[in-house]
Parts: sequence; C-alpha cells; structure tokens
Amino acid sequence: MIKHNANNERIKRQYFIFLKEAKRQNEASVDAVAKAVSRFESYTKYRDFKTFHFEQAVGFKKHLAQQKNQQTGKELSKATLNSTLRQLKTFFQWLAMQAGYKSRINYTDTEYFNLSEKEVRIATARRETPVPTMEQIRHVIETMPNNSDIERRNRSLIAFGILTGARDSAIASMKLKHVDIIGNSVFQDAREVKTKFSKTFTTFFFPVGDDIQKIVIDWVHYLREELLWGNDDPLFPKTNVITGDDRTFKASGFKKEHWSTASPIRTIFRDAFESSDLPYFNPHSFRKTLVTLGQKLCQTPEEFKSWSQNLGHEDVLTTLYSYGEVQQHRQGEIFQQLKAPRVSANINPNADDIAQAVIKALAGQAEANLGDVA
Repeated sequence: MIKHNANNERIKRQYFIFLKEAKRQNEASVDAVAKAVSRFESYTKYRDFKTFHFEQAVGFKKHLAQQKNQQTGKELSKATLNSTLRQLKTFFQWLAMQAGYKSRINYTDTEYFNLSEKEVRIATARRETPVPTMEQIRHVIETMPNNSDIERRNRSLIAFGILTGARDSAIASMKLKHVDIIGNSVFQDAREVKTKFSKTFTTFFFPVGDDIQKIVIDWVHYLREELLWGNDDPLFPKTNVITGDDRTFKASGFKKEHWSTASPIRTIFRDAFESSDLPYFNPHSFRKTLVTLGQKLCQTPEEFKSWSQNLGHEDVLTTLYSYGEVQQHRQGEIFQQLKAPRVSANINPNADDIAQAVIKALAGQAEANLGDVA
C-alpha cells in the first residue's frame, strides 16, 4: 500500500519551510500542521494534492468527526476538529497560489474545510481553568521537605515560580547570573533564556511574601557560597543519577547542566501538589494567580501596567484578555457583595481611572487598525 506521494512530499517541505522562516512558527506549531496534513493524506490514500476537490474536504470532515482519541477512546473534541481543519484550509489556500497548483486547485474549494458556526462556537468557547490560590501555593511550599539538596532545589523552584511568574521553559534555562538578589529582580535575557517570542525583559520579584523570597535568596546563596557555582551555571540544575550498590538508579546531587526540556519542572510541580493533598496545578497557572493578585493590589492604571510588564506583556490588554478573567467563585462573591447597599464614598476612586484607561487603550488600538487598513 502506498504511504507517501513524492510530489506531495516536495511541496509539503516547501510549506513547512515557509511556516518556519516566513511565518516564524516554532517547531511545535509546524509539527501540528504536518500531523493535520498527514491525516488528510491518509484519508485520500496519498492522492496528489493537485487532485484536490471540495468533495475531499467534505468527506474528510465527516471522517475526522468519527475518529477516536487514542488516549481517551472518545471522539475527537471540537477544538481538535477545528484546529486540524483550519490548518488544512490554510495549507490548501497557500497551495492554490503556488506554481503548478494554481490551475488545478479552486481557491474557494478550501472553504469546505469550515465547520458549522455552532461547532466553531463550541470549539472556541473559553472555559474556566483552575487557578491555585496564594494560600494553596503557600501551603505546598510550607509542606515540602527541605533536607537534601534535591529537596531544597524543588522547594526553591516552586517558590521561584510564584515569586517571578516565569514560564517553565524560561526557568529551565535560567542561569545564576540572571538573578539579582540585591535588585530583587530577574533578567530574562532571550539570548540565553527561553522566553516566549524570544522577548527580553526584567521581572521584579512580585510581592508574594518575604518568606517566599527568602527561600529563593537562600538557594542562590547556597549555590554560590557553598557549592561555589559561577554565573553561567544553571539556577535549577539537573539531577545527577548514578547506579547504586544494588544496581538500581538513584539520585546523587546535581549536574552542572540545564534541563533540556521543562518536563522535569512540571513533574516537580505535580509531585509537590499531590504530596500536599491538592489537585495538580501546572507552572503556567501561577501566572494566572499573579494576575488575580494584581487585580486586587493595583490601585491605578500605572500600577497595573507595571504589573503587566513584569509578566513580560507589552500590552496590558494581553494581561486582561488572556489572564484576567474573573474566576467563578470570585464572580459569585462579587455578586453577593453587589446585593448589599453601598455607600458611594467607599467606592475605590481609582476604579473609574482604570476603566477609562482600558477604554482609551481599546480606542487607540481600533484607530491604529483603521490606519493600517487606510
């Protein structure tokens, strides 16, 4: 049975290079597109893309909707259907503009990859994701063991996550020199730290408690003064694994190496929360915890803008749109408070300022978009 088409392979390679070099997509995004195209090829039995017709798109949609998730055994989610079909639509639209394909592919046929409006709404609906409270995070840190080197590292890593809001990929690549314990800050240098969109910025320690900050500072001192590590050594080093006398693997101190991926960090988070009898919260959820804290502490637009920049966001609207949703339990509390009579003098006078700043920013963004169109 044919499992590849030489012509398809050549044009796919060109498209993947286009995504990576022209559209600046990362490897994970390109891999997702490759998987979507592979699914379509498998369905058409690897027919040449030049034979594409809208009936193939319609048939593939029905075929995909009947597929099962290999892990859960359930039908693929609407979100998976939507992303797969959207990637295929974009691919064939690009293909319809390439030499040798222009006369063979009808551009409007790509529209048949669309899901119904109802299905798209289901696929793109925003659902509340669990966010740990500061009390839960503090409980985890307080209950973590702190005897061995590895236990100290793990505890310091959790503390560093909430103190800086750094992403797990950035934490995995952080060096000692990036932490300024005198200036209470972390320099996320994209030349060495794996930041999102390779953005370079300084994060000042968030006000989450002197005790949490002390854990991180003590860890830095320990690496520098007791282990005599230097500036270019990892802030959170890889575990050194040796073979014991009983011929089993066991941990023995550290290697002066960075983790190659963020997977070990997520494992440490999972173990820490489960050991504290709490549900697992991944490292990224700490950023949402910090946004929630910022909404409570910040009293002026300038303060919230600074809080947003501290998370690496150039635009405060990114913080509000991506992280600023009100959690359901908090929404219920607010509505209970709204039922009670309020004295106008007790209303935060800066609330209007913040609202006006957001409205002004939205208006400015709309004007900029109109200017681009003009």
